[in-house]
Amino acid sequence: MNYQLKKKIFIRGGICLLTGLRIGGSSSAMSIGGIDNIIIRNPIDNKPYIPGSSLKGKMRTLIELRDGTIGNKKMGHVEHGPSEDSNSLSCRLFGNSKGDEQQHPSRLIVRDCQLLTPDDVFRNTDVPYAEVKTEVVIDRITSAANPRPMERVPAGAKFSLELIINIYNKHNDEEEKELVQTTFEALLLIEDDYLGGCGSRGYGQVKFYIDSVKQRTNDYYKVLDGYDESDYNQVDVPERLKMKIENYK
Repeated sequence: MNYQLKKKIFIRGGICLLTGLRIGGSSSAMSIGGIDNIIIRNPIDNKPYIPGSSLKGKMRTLIELRDGTIGNKKMGHVEHGPSEDSNSLSCRLFGNSKGDEQQHPSRLIVRDCQLLTPDDVFRNTDVPYAEVKTEVVIDRITSAANPRPMERVPAGAKFSLELIINIYNKHNDEEEKELVQTTFEALLLIEDDYLGGCGSRGYGQVKFYIDSVKQRTNDYYKVLDGYDESDYNQVDVPERLKMKIENYK
């Protein structure tokens, strides 16, 4: 059976930082005496953002840890790669690249998360849109301190959230519900884990807010003139996950 798009499911909301978030950026433009552990920023407006790749990678890792499906194939310097089981939830949602008849395209699109917090909220920060937290390594024998400044987005900042799940003709209703539920479960896992780096030291605790879960069918992309936008409707979400759907304003 060839792949044919049946619908797209849109999950939209936001991310609130409960503790400072650090996702490292390039230090190629680091100035003398500047911070050597900078965060990733949009080079046009200098605002920090959460790359979709960082969020998606964390979602996949935690689903594979939960299900015990992490792969054993070494990938460069990484000893344990993504799941190699084509029938695992991870591969069915996030895809795999085996290059054979078991290959799955990724069903999930994760957009970059843009900063929503107004500029004036950051007026007292150490650097634009971020704080500088000094981490200190102490020599166990001499007690000599080796301070190292770390840049991170402060707690309270909010980012956008947009996830899109592609549903193909190969998916029946139960498989569709499973993909949606697994996406939400990954967000739940992140809330009880962390996003970004240095999570074991308190960084990256987040809360997800979901404004809407809606869908557009294949017909929307065929007939633009006169299309009834009412087809862009609410999607049923499993009962135990409905507590995630709340107003983000």
